Amino acid sequence: MKKFLTAAFITATTVFAANRVNAQSKMGFISTEELISVMPETAKADSNLQQYRGALIQNAQDKQASLESAIEKFNKDSTTMSSSVKDVKRTDLQKMLTELQGEDQRIQTQLQSKQQELIQPINKKAFEAIQAVAKESGFTYVFEKNALLVAPPAEDILPLVAKKLNVKLPVPGARNTQQRPGAQIPK
Repeated sequence: MKKFLTAAFITATTVFAANRVNAQSKMGFISTEELISVMPETAKADSNLQQYRGALIQNAQDKQASLESAIEKFNKDSTTMSSSVKDVKRTDLQKMLTELQGEDQRIQTQLQSKQQELIQPINKKAFEAIQAVAKESGFTYVFEKNALLVAPPAEDILPLVAKKLNVKLPVPGARNTQQRPGAQIPK
């Protein structure tokens, strides 16, 4: 009889503890991509990224024009040059051409680096706001909305976080035309 009472007590305690833990757990979800897309900092970062992209493209175009000008000058002046000077000039032109050929990759690398630099503080601010709202509202777990295929009932905390950040959410059904910086790096 003692074993039965002990087993019943352990079972009752386990069930009670599990119910208590479940009762204390509050779950929520949020689409961080949607949150970040409506933050004003995102529009500013996107604008900065586009300006940076324009500057990189202008720099590449300047290098292209410089190479074309140097080739034109070489072709014009080569008749008066010694073969040693021609060899040096050809080596310089080949070096300029090789450098220009890697420019597209360099632009993409620099754009990605700039994108990370611009989006990092925005992501940090969003994450800190999510944590603050979760703590203030008693959420034990907050999941990324887009990663959930099946989940128990939970609350969408996007409106709470947007309010915390003083960000106005678009009206449901209205189309949001803002993009997250770097969501698609222009080519």
